[in-house]
This record gives sequence, C-alpha cells and structure tokens, in this order.
Amino acid sequence: APAGFAAHCIERGFEPLDITFDHAETAGGLPAHADPFDRMLIAQALTDGLELVSKDAALAAYGVRLVNPV
Repeated sequence: APAGFAAHCIERGFEPLDITFDHAETAGGLPAHADPFDRMLIAQALTDGLELVSKDAALAAYGVRLVNPV
C-alpha cells in the first residue's frame, strides 16, 4: 500500500481487523482455495458477520456476503 494508506483509511472511519484464533480455526475448516490470504479474509468475514469487498465472485461459494466494488 502507498505511504499514508493506513492513516487515510482510519480518517474515513475504517478500523483495522486483527487476525484472531477464531479466524484461524474458521480458515482451517474452509475448503481449499488457491489463495491462503483469501481464505483468511473469508474466515474473518464469516466469523465477524462482515461483508467482503471483492470482484472475485468465486468467494461467494464460501457463503460470505460480497460487495462488488465499482
């Protein structure tokens, strides 16, 4: 990410999301996916009841709510 990205996000009301043991357990129980980082994002969204912003429609197969960025 470019310099200042974190501050830019926080100024706009976004909060960082730590990876927890619950997220790791959920990710470990998910079916295989080509990108392990995607599995963690899916696990965080499922565990915390969040929506995931992604153009990758294949992620919907994991039961996560997707928001398609414009």
